[in-house]
Amino acid sequence: MTRSVRRTRTLQVAGAGAAALLALSACSSSDDSSDSSSSPSAAASGASSQKLSGTVTVFAAASLKESFTTLGKEFEQQHPGTKVSFNFGGSDTLAASITSGAPADVFAAASAKTMKIVTDKGDAVGTPATFVRNQLEIATLPGNPDKIASLKDLTKSGLKVVLCDKTVPCGAAAQKALTASDLKLTPASYEQDVKSALTKVELKEADAAVVYKTDVHAAGDKVEGVEFPESAKAVNDYPITLLKDAGNATAAKAFIELVKSAEGQKVLNQAGFLKP
Repeated sequence: MTRSVRRTRTLQVAGAGAAALLALSACSSSDDSSDSSSSPSAAASGASSQKLSGTVTVFAAASLKESFTTLGKEFEQQHPGTKVSFNFGGSDTLAASITSGAPADVFAAASAKTMKIVTDKGDAVGTPATFVRNQLEIATLPGNPDKIASLKDLTKSGLKVVLCDKTVPCGAAAQKALTASDLKLTPASYEQDVKSALTKVELKEADAAVVYKTDVHAAGDKVEGVEFPESAKAVNDYPITLLKDAGNATAAKAFIELVKSAEGQKVLNQAGFLKP
């Protein structure tokens, strides 16, 4: 083989190698470009564009006070720059305030009936979602000195019993349980929300109250709980919704998602709420 032929073949091999290197470089460049779109910095950039801020105003049933306060603090930690402001009370009163124009972003009611006050007025966005359920329980004085063991025992003469007002979900549920048991009870007073009814027992101003299991749980050793089978016939669904005139809709949606998430459900279940 002559020197000129060998030189020609050497140049051909070198040219092929250079082409392969250029192709490899192009692939590498393409891969780097593709990876950069899913890199942590790119993801962080996308997350920052969704950064939440401002105040979320939540109107919620009184029985949600402890659980929602915990979730509110968690939300603020997850989203620095946000604040969750709560208005707790009887669901019927809160619903009336919303339909009258009170500024709020989220409404969480203790019954579908009270939520309907808001949806019928067109003040809710979409269909409210049931996120938990709650069941009634009798709260007695510590140690249960009156030996209350059933719903019927509340009708004993001389016993001072308080109920939630009939327009409030806990009061409507209590009336439903009493009707199902064919019992009539004249309470010492009707209270505007479940916390007010429970407070009467905590302060020893009443011997017993029909409240939610969650409220008995929250009261700790200040009261004693007595379960009764009729409560199974009066379980309340709790719906939550974004409100039409929400001033901070984006953050409000995120708070609702936290409530419905596994993390939110864990907090609610630990407080005694039932799964939806």
